[in-house]
Amino acid sequence: MCIGFPMTVIEGDAFEALCERRGERRHVSMALVGAQPAGARVLVHIDSAVRLLDPLEAAQIDDALDAVEKALAGENVDHLFADLVDREPELPAFLREPEGR
Repeated sequence: MCIGFPMTVIEGDAFEALCERRGERRHVSMALVGAQPAGARVLVHIDSAVRLLDPLEAAQIDDALDAVEKALAGENVDHLFADLVDREPELPAFLREPEGR
């Protein structure tokens, strides 16, 4: 399984950027996403930015990663999935049966 981490671009160019996540800084390849301005959020797999993230999606990924850590420690994780609590799960639109079938 591959896990990607949201990171924030500090500075860089089209080839490499210094990115930060929770105090850790890493040099990340920008070959797949191109140059990004300082403050841009990118999803990083094995020190390569694979796509851009909007702030909401970056926060949701951070919450999910925090939930894994807390669940492994036996802690409650409901507060990290406030958008899912008290509702029935739904398939994404692209996985649903087309209407009329």
